[in-house]
Amino acid sequence: MKIALAQIAPVWLDRAATLRKIITYVERAAEAGAGLVVFGETILPGYPFWLEGTGGAKFNDALQKDIFAHYASEAVCIEEGVLDPLCSTCRQRKIATVVGVLERPLDRGGHSVYCSLVYIDPTGTIRNVHRKLQPTYEERLVWSPGDGHGLRVFPLGGFQLGGLNCWENWMPLPRAALYGQGETLHLAIWPGNVRNTEILTRFLAREGRSYCVSVAGIMRREDVPEGVPHRQLIVDTLAAMPADGGSCVANPDGTWLLEPVVGKEALVFADLDPKQILRERQNFDPSGHYSRPDVTQLRVNRERQAVVRFSGDA
Repeated sequence: MKIALAQIAPVWLDRAATLRKIITYVERAAEAGAGLVVFGETILPGYPFWLEGTGGAKFNDALQKDIFAHYASEAVCIEEGVLDPLCSTCRQRKIATVVGVLERPLDRGGHSVYCSLVYIDPTGTIRNVHRKLQPTYEERLVWSPGDGHGLRVFPLGGFQLGGLNCWENWMPLPRAALYGQGETLHLAIWPGNVRNTEILTRFLAREGRSYCVSVAGIMRREDVPEGVPHRQLIVDTLAAMPADGGSCVANPDGTWLLEPVVGKEALVFADLDPKQILRERQNFDPSGHYSRPDVTQLRVNRERQAVVRFSGDA
C-alpha cells in the first residue's frame, strides 16, 4: 500500500480554512495513488502553542479565558457535520484519512475539548474517534482526558491500522491494547517535533514488529494569523518554530524507510509491504508466540464515558 504523510501548518485556530487546506492535501495524495493520508495531532484547527508563553496556568485569568473561548469556538463538533466535506472527499477519491482534531463532542456536554484522532475510511465513513487518554503537561490546561473507546484497529490495504496521539505512544498498555488486536500499521501523530519522532518511531516499529508512521505538523511564529485574541502577546512569546515537523516511517525491523522530514511543509510518500511484517514476526510476535497470557493479561475498558445515562421512554 502506498501511503502519504501530510506535514502541514494549520491556518492556526481557523477551522474552516484549515479544513480546506487538509482537503487539498487529501486530493493531492489521492492523485498520487496513495490509499491512506495521515495528518498531525490537532492539526484541525491547531495545537495550543500559546500556553507556555502567556501564563496559561493563571487561574480565572481573563486573557486565558479569551484565548480558550476562541480556541473552543474553532473546535470540531463531529455530530454537527463539521467533517462532512472531508468525508465526501475521501469517498469521491477512495482514500482513507487519519487526522488529528480538537474535538468538542456533544456527548460530553458540548463545551470541553478533546485531542482526538479521527479515522475516515475510503468510503468516507468515520470509523473511529480516539480521544487522547492523557493530555501532556500544559495540554491539561485546555484538553480534557479521553477514554478507551477508540483503542481499536481496522483493516486497510492488507494491514491492521491503529493509532495514538503524541505521548500516548510512550504508554505501554495502550500500545499493548493495539498489538493484541493484530495491529501491523501503527500511526503516531504529533504536533510536530523531530526530537520525539526520531527517538520513538524506530522503537515502536521494532517493538510491535509493524510499520510505524509518525506524522507531525509545522508551526512558525508567522503562522499566528490576525484575528486571534491577544495575537501580539502570543507572537512575542512564541519560539520562531515551535513545531519543526519530523514526519517519518520505520520498517518492521526498526530501520528507516523514510527518515524524518524537518523544518518544512511537505507531502511525502512511502510504499509498505505486508510481507515484511511476517518476516519480522518469525522470531518475535508481541501478542502471538512471544506472549504469555497465562502469566500476564491486559483488560481494556472501551466504553465511551458519559456523565449522564438515560433509560426509559423519552
